[in-house]
Amino acid sequence: MPPAPQAVRRTAVDVSALLERGRTLATPVLRAAVDRLAPPMDTVAAYHFGWIDAQGRPADGDGGKAVRPALAVLSAEVTGAAPQTGVPGAVAVELVHNFSLLHDDLMDGDEQRRHRDTVWKVHGPAQAILVGDALFALANEVLLELGTVEAGRAARRLTKASRALIDGQAQDISYEHRDRVSVEECLEMEGNKTGALLACASSIGAVLGGADDRTADALETYGYRLGLAFQAVDDLLGIWGDPEATGKQTWSDLRQRKKSLPVVAALAAGGHASERLGEILAADAKSSDSANFSEEEFAARAALIEEAGGRDWTAEEARRQHTIAIEALHAVDMPAPVRERFTALADFVVVRKR
Repeated sequence: MPPAPQAVRRTAVDVSALLERGRTLATPVLRAAVDRLAPPMDTVAAYHFGWIDAQGRPADGDGGKAVRPALAVLSAEVTGAAPQTGVPGAVAVELVHNFSLLHDDLMDGDEQRRHRDTVWKVHGPAQAILVGDALFALANEVLLELGTVEAGRAARRLTKASRALIDGQAQDISYEHRDRVSVEECLEMEGNKTGALLACASSIGAVLGGADDRTADALETYGYRLGLAFQAVDDLLGIWGDPEATGKQTWSDLRQRKKSLPVVAALAAGGHASERLGEILAADAKSSDSANFSEEEFAARAALIEEAGGRDWTAEEARRQHTIAIEALHAVDMPAPVRERFTALADFVVVRKR
């Protein structure tokens, strides 16, 4: 994990309260949107969001970090609007995000998310696909039914971000079958897959509040860079994260042969560890037996990545993108408390453990 940046100590913002505010404001509207789905998709979606268990009983599952709803609600306050103004944007972004999770889990073969079996594992691949599609459609419905010019502008930004997200997932899958991926390619993929939607979340509330394009674009830059920092930390957790905290298997990204930033940076570094890692991963790509690798074999690959410098490089990249994100806020005129909250959310992203 990257060490805490200096920014963590410069504000006294309660990030947990900020995240909870976004969750509390968005969840009732999100539930109402999901209730529109035809059975059994409404039940399957409710399971995915953690509102019920696999038997349909009420549950209080882990609904995720809620960074995106928090950003959408906060961005409305940039314009002086009430945080509630950003709620439709928060819900729309959360629907698109969860559409991507449902499909990603199936495509990646992930059996666990948020410490529970994934939807495709419990309800089957067909339901995972259908419910994901339904959430994607609901996202634009939630925005466009507002019937305002601002809602139309917000929907255009969400649609653009959604297309980039899908591009990123396609790139991610294609990279799994290549021996080498450049650092630049990896950053482009992660910018699409994670940065685009966080960029949208960081601006959509402001757009709904009447912000001009210059303001929205600057907020998108903040969110995009924050997304790259977020994904860099995710990549670290995908190899070295504690399964008790992440809810995923040990060495999860290595099991899936993902060309994540630590791997790509290690392969690009040169030197003995880098060359040995390249040889091993090239052999892995030709093998159909990686699912049966022992914990020691995955640990050895992780050790080579670290020895080659991939872990340290990725941690530094998370810090670098965090700094660029904060600098993007300088172009936006906003109340000081709102700026402090944006900064605190960025700090949270690079020091989290899940």
